[in-house]
Parts: sequence; C-alpha cells; structure tokens
Amino acid sequence: MTRRRRAPGSLNAGRGRQKRPTSVGRASRAAPGSGKANTQGNRNGFSLGYQHGHWQGLCEATIARASQVHEKRPFKVLYVTSGKGYPYSPLDEGIHHSLLEVADSVILASPKDDAASVAEAQRPDLVLVLDGMDFPAAQVDRIRGLGIRTAIWFTDDPYYTDITSALAPHYDRVFTLERNCVPYYQSLGCARVHNLPLAVYPGYYRTRNPRMALRGDVAFIGTAYWNRVKLFHELLPRLESKRFRLSGLWWDRLPDYDRWRSRIDLGKWMTPIDTAECYNANRIVINVHRAHDDETFNRNSAGIPAVSPNPRTFEIAACGTLQIVDGRDDLAQYYEPGREIVTYDSPGQLADLIDYYLTHEEERQQIALRALYRTMRDHSFASRLTQLIDLAMEP
Repeated sequence: MTRRRRAPGSLNAGRGRQKRPTSVGRASRAAPGSGKANTQGNRNGFSLGYQHGHWQGLCEATIARASQVHEKRPFKVLYVTSGKGYPYSPLDEGIHHSLLEVADSVILASPKDDAASVAEAQRPDLVLVLDGMDFPAAQVDRIRGLGIRTAIWFTDDPYYTDITSALAPHYDRVFTLERNCVPYYQSLGCARVHNLPLAVYPGYYRTRNPRMALRGDVAFIGTAYWNRVKLFHELLPRLESKRFRLSGLWWDRLPDYDRWRSRIDLGKWMTPIDTAECYNANRIVINVHRAHDDETFNRNSAGIPAVSPNPRTFEIAACGTLQIVDGRDDLAQYYEPGREIVTYDSPGQLADLIDYYLTHEEERQQIALRALYRTMRDHSFASRLTQLIDLAMEP
C-alpha cells in the first residue's frame, strides 16, 4: 500500500518527530488566563459563535426563498427626489436604486432642478415626485401641460396635510402611505388617489451580524413624541433588569430621565446601516406609532387619524428581529398578528409580552423569520414601485 505524503505544514505533519518545546513555548502555556478559565472561555465563545452563525444562516436562507426577480416595466421614469437631506436622503437613494430594478429607464432630478425642462427634453412616460414639499407646483403644472403624466408619493401623512393638501391637486396621481388620507385628497378634487405605504430597501435593512458590544434584549429607536414618553415612563421600570436601549431626540422629556440616562442615546441620529445593526443586535424591537394629534411638529389641523403602519414596521421586520408594535387597524393587511408580528394594547401588556418572548426563544425566532420572509417577498421598494408604476400608468 502506498502511503500518502502530507504536504509541509499540514495538520499533524511530522507526528512523532516534534521538537521539544522551547522555554518560550513552556512559558506561554503557563501564562495567566490559561487552564480551566481559558478552556471554559473557548467553549462559551464557540457556542455563542455557533448560535449566531446558525441564526444568520437561517435568515439568509429565508431571504433567498423570498427573493423575487421583478420584471422591468417598459417605461421611462423621471424621479424627483425629496431633496430634504438626511434623514430623507437614504429614502431618496433607496427608491432610486429600486426604480432601476423595475423601470426600463430612470432619470434622476432634485426639487431644485428645472425638472420641467428635463421632462420636455427627455419625454418620460411618468414623472414621480417624492414628498414634493420643496418642489414648486408651477413645475408640476408645466410638466402636465406637456402631456406627461405626473404622480406624487406622500411620505408623512397625515402629519403634514395642511401642506400636502395644497400640493395634491396639481398631480394626475396621488399616492399616500395613510389610508385615511385617500378620501381626504379625493374631497379636494384629486381623481386618482391610492393608499401605498412605504417599504424597505434591502441594501440598508436586512439581517446582519452585529457587534457584540451592541447586543441586548430590547431596543427602541425614534423621537420622543408625547405618547411614547408616556408609554416608556410606565414601561422602563419593568425593563430595569433587561439589557435595553433607547435612541433618539427629546428623551430628556422623560420625567425620570436621570434614572435612565445611561441607557439612552440622547439626540443621536443613526444611519440606516447603524439602525439595522441595532435592530439585529436586539432580541426584541418595540415600535410605537406617532399620535396623529401630537402637538410636536404637527400640521394636521383636519385631525385625520392614522390607521396605517409606519415605515419602521417594515424596516424592523426586514432585520430578522421580533417586533412588538401598538395595534393599528391596517396592520393585518401587511403582517399576520401573532404569527408574523406581535401587537400590544397597554404598557402592562407590552411588558408581559417582552417577558414572555425573552424566555421563549424558539417561538420568538419563528415569528421573526416569518416576518422576514413576508417583508422580503412583499414589502421591498422594488415590489412597491412595481405597484406604483402599474397604477400610475393605468388609462
């Protein structure tokens, strides 16, 4: 029988002929931190690494099953961004990249550009405007005068309807993320109005392997509107023994802010990548919708109540973490409560649900995986823009 020669440097090469360890080798084996403690550390590290790797593999397999190839629509689209800068700029970019997936040709413009002249020269099939608050209505009128179809997608309804009510009638098609705004815009004379929520750009929001230093039990990212302040003032004492983080503007509004300040990132702006990493790092992420009548930066004098899910609903779900969210009427159109998402009605119930899912890991993971699958299948910007273009180009 021919014996196989091992390549130099291969595992166990030269077994039986090892040189005696040098004094440096003997000293290193006796260094502080060796022995049982080091062995246990290696075991714990291996176990934790295996768990994280296994979970990441499950998430990637789920994303692969949900992924779709979107057929490009045979249209040329002129896309006018919000132009508002951060935090709207990632939204502008995500929609632009997604439009490139679903439309034959995409032309990019900002609200400060002479978009009407661009439209005259390029003759797009559709001019899509995001938000529109900084885009002059006179530009829209000129574009429509050229016989080119226009559409606007409102991103903050119903909180700025005092402003958007003056913009909507200038467009052929109006898209709003809030269902209750559909009859409102129709009452202003807008003939074609559609409820279309925002979505996720998977280039930003998806499962990731977050840094160990960020890992925790519970997190919330968002501005401290007064309904959120009230909720967390009651909730935080129940979370004291948990690893939790709050991040956002105005959390010093909390009556007992000094008690919790070490766990609050006050006034911190986070990029989409940073936000996604935080969502991935926590076993539970809380979502609290903004109240439609909050006095802070509210231009909703019509008092239109909000029933549709916020963009954060889709962003959290895309990161493969369990989301616990306050119930909204339209939520069940996008996720199945109890199976893909968990809802609460009071601070006490929210605290009980957190306790439950932190001690029922398999159930927590299964709900998170189902939400991840649903999001990547149905709620990407590519999917949403396919709907938008089809509706906008209807006769």
